[in-house]
Amino acid sequence: MEKKLLTLGHSPDPDDAFMFYGLNIENGVDTNGYEFEQILKDIQTLNEMAIEEKLDITAISLAAYPTISDKYAILSSGASMGYKYGPLIVAKEKFELEELKKKLIAIPGKLTSAYLELRLLLGKDLTVEVIPFDKIFDAVLNGDVDAGLIIHEGQLTYSNYKLEKIVDLGVWWYEKTKLPLPLGVNAIHRKFGEEMKNISNILRESILFSLNHREEAVKYALNFARGMDKNLADKFVGMYVNELTVDMGENGLKACRLLLKEAYDKGLIDKLPEIDLV
Repeated sequence: MEKKLLTLGHSPDPDDAFMFYGLNIENGVDTNGYEFEQILKDIQTLNEMAIEEKLDITAISLAAYPTISDKYAILSSGASMGYKYGPLIVAKEKFELEELKKKLIAIPGKLTSAYLELRLLLGKDLTVEVIPFDKIFDAVLNGDVDAGLIIHEGQLTYSNYKLEKIVDLGVWWYEKTKLPLPLGVNAIHRKFGEEMKNISNILRESILFSLNHREEAVKYALNFARGMDKNLADKFVGMYVNELTVDMGENGLKACRLLLKEAYDKGLIDKLPEIDLV
């Protein structure tokens, strides 16, 4: 029987690679007649591709969901969120948080959750420059910007660049809400209707497979690790592939809804969509 081809977008990062390890090896996860073509792009590009409806399933920033909520639904599995850690603002020297409002800040994209969360913290009128996430350290070090909003593995490697942490958005959010900080979620196009649940189950099984075959899955994920050894990659995977990734559950859903509501109330997003998890 011919397999049904689905496009699956995700970031070229260790945590996303780890999640989908079970889809990339023989005798991994039973794909139930589907074949997944994996499209690896940075999160800002994936957000833009979802807006253009170019992907069947994709990682997106939660911040981008209001723009595509009529076309895509969020999967209960595959979310990137954690308690008391998240994107960081770093700079060459320490300064007070209030000073950030007057600084030029490099951000990885205007549709990213990290940027939305930074504006929730500091207000909407920030001076920013969009720079690819893996070039932000260089921009800060070269003095092209005053500070950088760091996502992905940079949250663990920033000290290698002798940079100072100004604020951890995950800590700020936890102190404020006692909830995990939502970043990325997996979304599926609504055109699949009843099939969405079957596809969702396959992807959840892949996450569980990787967690149950952690050593091999981390080894595979190392192919996507920038400047990380096995131990650091394993730590990073542990941060963003956890029980909330298998199923975001009540706390994860509550955090997503609260983040979007606060953003809507402050005029940072134009509409407040209901989140109907698959």
